Amino acid sequence: MLEDKFGRRFHYLRLSVTDVCNFSCDYCLPDGYQCDSDRNFLSLDEIRHISRAFAELGTSKIRITGGEPALRKDLTDIISACASTSGIEQVAITTNGFNLPNKIRSWVTAGLTSLTVSIDSFDPRMFATITGHDKLNTILEGIDIALSLGVPVKVNTVLMRQYNQGEIEQLINWVRNKPITLRFIELMQTGENLSFFNRNHVAGDDIKNTIETQGWQRTIREKTAGPAMEYRHSDFEGKIGLIMPYSKDFCASCNRLRISSIGKLHLCLFAEQGLDIRSFITSDQPENLKNELVKLLGNKEATHWLQDGYTGATKHLAMLGG
Repeated sequence: MLEDKFGRRFHYLRLSVTDVCNFSCDYCLPDGYQCDSDRNFLSLDEIRHISRAFAELGTSKIRITGGEPALRKDLTDIISACASTSGIEQVAITTNGFNLPNKIRSWVTAGLTSLTVSIDSFDPRMFATITGHDKLNTILEGIDIALSLGVPVKVNTVLMRQYNQGEIEQLINWVRNKPITLRFIELMQTGENLSFFNRNHVAGDDIKNTIETQGWQRTIREKTAGPAMEYRHSDFEGKIGLIMPYSKDFCASCNRLRISSIGKLHLCLFAEQGLDIRSFITSDQPENLKNELVKLLGNKEATHWLQDGYTGATKHLAMLGG
């Protein structure tokens, strides 16, 4: 079992398969994707080796991220490779949903068990302003198809004072009759967005106080769940989630590790550096990779230092898919 020196167990791997994204969200890639690094992304065989090694160390959930993972032409094969790995029980994906109506059926057939889509505004004009693309209706169509296929759906919304703070009640009401978990994410500072962060950060505690006043009740967190605090309400079919990285003890329940698209292990989204493990991802014998993962996990810290303005090696969230 992957366990760090603080007793935290890691059942959950966030696996980035590309750092390329075709959206230009203001808080992440306002100038669009810039090719300024090695693009020798993990191969399908390397992904198989990673999945096997993590599964044999007790990981049961893999979330495929980007950049935008759907830009990989072999994404369906990647999903299948992860889903067919013995010990992997859940294969999720986080996507901007730009081609979701055309792809979701093949992803589900390949073994996808849950879907997370990023939508930061339900106003089509504001959505286009944030992302640079008029794709909201296409994305919503894809979500409806996913629901019809029985796929659990989560929607991520990054809170931004100047963009969507006025939509919060509308967003909450959207899940009144939809079996969707809507997750409000506190805007995080990265190496490239300091001025944007200072203008737009909204404290997650404000939203938490609002929904608790409205009668939302906290639910029990599963062992493979991410960092969100989830709430349900008797009058709503959907749920609300809150991801508040600046809150006290946010890291205490950390259960996830990250592999970048070029084969680096990131012990934290805001770690000082990625740890190169690619030379160990070369064999059908996973022992060397497993031993290296266990060794490197000893360097994981108790917490990040976001609250002190330290963002580590994370220039923007597309590097690791958040």
